[in-house]
Amino acid sequence: MKTKSTIAIIGSTGNMGSAIAKSLAKGRNRLLLFGRDKAKLDTLHSDIHALNSNADVEAIGCPRDASWEADIVILAVPYTAEAAIAEEIKPYVTQKIVISIANPMNETFDGMITPADSSAAQELQRLLPDAQVVKAFNTTYAANFAEPVIAGKPADSFVAGDDEQAVQTVTELVQSIGLHPVVAGGLAVSHTLEHMQLLLIQLTMKNNYNWHAGWKILHN
Repeated sequence: MKTKSTIAIIGSTGNMGSAIAKSLAKGRNRLLLFGRDKAKLDTLHSDIHALNSNADVEAIGCPRDASWEADIVILAVPYTAEAAIAEEIKPYVTQKIVISIANPMNETFDGMITPADSSAAQELQRLLPDAQVVKAFNTTYAANFAEPVIAGKPADSFVAGDDEQAVQTVTELVQSIGLHPVVAGGLAVSHTLEHMQLLLIQLTMKNNYNWHAGWKILHN
């Protein structure tokens, strides 16, 4: 990114959250990490400093404090946890970017649990009307953050949002970690992006595809 930002990662001890944190820690941004498992959070903090001794990273005790200090908030939590987190952070994210990475799939991976005409990102925007919700990273596998290059080219990472400046900021963030950002459209496109990932997971389960490969359909 062009300027240093403070980025809160809520759910940083999960598979995706820790992958995003380690990738972003290679840059110059300040990271605020929150996870409810303190042991895992401490381990992640140590792992990041082992990768980059100069990383500006801090473990934070609650989502509210992390969001209050942050310029950008990444919700790396399951869709079913987003409403509770949104309620906690709502007063602290006014005019801030909140990145939705969730894919709201049901337990059998044959459908979504969001309304048919909506998406996880759109539902999050309704919960946080004063924030600038951007969809990103939902089609990116955790392994792609450590190895963003596939067959010699950076993996595609789709971005969608209604605020042009917020989308540009997230696009720069995606690019800064070695992925190829593809601006897909407004936040309503999140419905398509989330169903894209559902399809890929279904095909992976059916045909034993290499799930580390992620999406590589536009940048050839």
